[in-house]
Amino acid sequence: MSEVKISAADVKKLRDQTGAGMMDCKKALTESDGDFDKAIDFLRKKGQKMASKRAEREAKEGVVIAVTSGNKNKGVVLRLGCETDFVAKNDDFVNLAKSFADLALKNLPNTVEDLLALPFEDVTVGEKVIEQTGVIGEKIEISKYAKIETAAGEGQVIPYIHMGYRAGVIVALNLEGPQFEAPGKDVAMQVAAMRPVALDKDGVDPSIIEKEIEIGKEQARAEGKPEAIIEKIAMGKLNKFYKENTLLNQGFVKDGSMNVAQYLQSIDKNLTITDFKNIELG
Repeated sequence: MSEVKISAADVKKLRDQTGAGMMDCKKALTESDGDFDKAIDFLRKKGQKMASKRAEREAKEGVVIAVTSGNKNKGVVLRLGCETDFVAKNDDFVNLAKSFADLALKNLPNTVEDLLALPFEDVTVGEKVIEQTGVIGEKIEISKYAKIETAAGEGQVIPYIHMGYRAGVIVALNLEGPQFEAPGKDVAMQVAAMRPVALDKDGVDPSIIEKEIEIGKEQARAEGKPEAIIEKIAMGKLNKFYKENTLLNQGFVKDGSMNVAQYLQSIDKNLTITDFKNIELG
């Protein structure tokens, strides 16, 4: 049987379809006797093997993408992780993450698992991730994902991506209109910088509250405070925690004379944030 001749055009075509390296594409076509479908399967199997080998690796680098719909009624933010900063800065990797984010925005899956199951090109998102693990030679994964959706006429979602795709934020405002987009971005930037744990004190996880109260009590006892006022001191420290770690109560970064809630009210007395999602690398 004569050997199938693999042309440079065939190699380029497969590379354009998969993003794999030229040598990997040539090998895949050679092993598959020039059959493109079999060559793609060959590359995917390579990705599966690579994913298995690198499963225990940490994908701390990567990019975070935040996008919103044209009518600004919905938004998503996701993290596509990889092992090295070199890969994270590659345009193909960034564009892949953007493609996943656009697909998530269109379908609004509830979880990462639901997102991975969505059709992407001729495979699923999860299968594409595995394929690209083989192409890139590093562990890559969609490790975090979140969404916000507002009903028509009941607010808008504003996105913000921190420099170098290191963090992404979406915030939901209760009012619509282009005049609120800049304030919304200001607050989204605040979220990226100050990392609040909740919107207000009512949104703080009870386990966090319990932990902060206990820390406050321990600190007061260590300072020799009378047992009779330990509880009061701990609650005072808890209120300080709320002020520093809940978004609406945080001091506004751009103007420390007011908190975030007051800043929004200075724009419109009825303006507030109803929800936010923040994802970052690390």
